[in-house]
Amino acid sequence: MRRKKWLMGIATIIAALTFSACSGAGNDHNGHNSADNAGTEEQTNSENTASEESMDHSEMNHSGSAEVPEGLKEAENPTFPVGSKAIIQDAHMEGMKGAEATISGAFDTTVYTVTYTPTTGGEKVEDHKWVIHEELKDAGDEPLEPGDEATLEANHMEGMKGANAVIDSAEQTTAYMIDFTPTTGGEEVKNHKWVTESELTPAK
Repeated sequence: MRRKKWLMGIATIIAALTFSACSGAGNDHNGHNSADNAGTEEQTNSENTASEESMDHSEMNHSGSAEVPEGLKEAENPTFPVGSKAIIQDAHMEGMKGAEATISGAFDTTVYTVTYTPTTGGEKVEDHKWVIHEELKDAGDEPLEPGDEATLEANHMEGMKGANAVIDSAEQTTAYMIDFTPTTGGEEVKNHKWVTESELTPAK
């Protein structure tokens, strides 16, 4: 009789220990899930931040200085004289295409589209419109050709000045500095650099 009670007692203890171990394993599993979820959330937040920073690098400065690089020559007989109105046909930034612009400067030069990696980090900026010849460091007198490399002196976007760039295209034309109010609303953009003659049509 005592032997039977003793065996039953041992069986009860073993059952209790087994249940406790199973419960502990369940808690550990849930804990791992929580940690995994936290890690996933952190990764998602990090990716969102990186994406936002990348978007920041692609946004142009809305207004700029009226100052132009040394050596830049004013156009003698531009299609759109200073003070005249024109309609913008390209969209370097949101609210630009279709806006009416006032010409604040007209200059004969070589304009380039360039690809570069911002000095502040982030994704590579490809085919940026426009950088003019006078905004390239030690560019010399002769226009550069696609594939040539240059250091940017332009400061149209954050991380642009001082960046190494590859020339994607080159075109001799009139580069215009303009003032305009975005079609999406907001404040007037002053001294935007640059738009080319082919990106403008006469205002009616």
